[in-house]
Amino acid sequence: MSEHERTGVMPSHESEHLGFFDRFATATAGLVSRAPFFAIAVGLVLAWILEGVVVAVVTGDPGTFVADTYQLQINTLTTIITFLLVALLQNTQTRADKATQAKLNAIADALADLMNELAEDRGREDLRGDAHELTQAVGLEEIVSADDHGGR
Repeated sequence: MSEHERTGVMPSHESEHLGFFDRFATATAGLVSRAPFFAIAVGLVLAWILEGVVVAVVTGDPGTFVADTYQLQINTLTTIITFLLVALLQNTQTRADKATQAKLNAIADALADLMNELAEDRGREDLRGDAHELTQAVGLEEIVSADDHGGR
């Protein structure tokens, strides 16, 4: 009997019940992976550079543009944004990896079941051994749901 027959859960159901953070991370990943987000990010950097040039021209001090305070502003802002995006994108990547593993487990489990059925139908014990070897080689990994890790 395959895993989905035992549990009634198909691999595509892995992320059916997402908590608030998981839904937020998914929405954010979808937003930041598109061209408009990149264009906005480039626009902000260009605006920051333009602001520096304007301030340097208005004050008459070209050193204003490369001043430590001015550089610190953009460095701090980009570091904070990067830190938050890495955390959010890692969440979605981890869930995608778990869903992929669940699908691979289902395929390997179904293949092992098929090999066992063939062994029974044809009276070939070598196929039963092959099914066991397949299960061991693939190492059907335990599927860990987000609920087990407090993902809600």
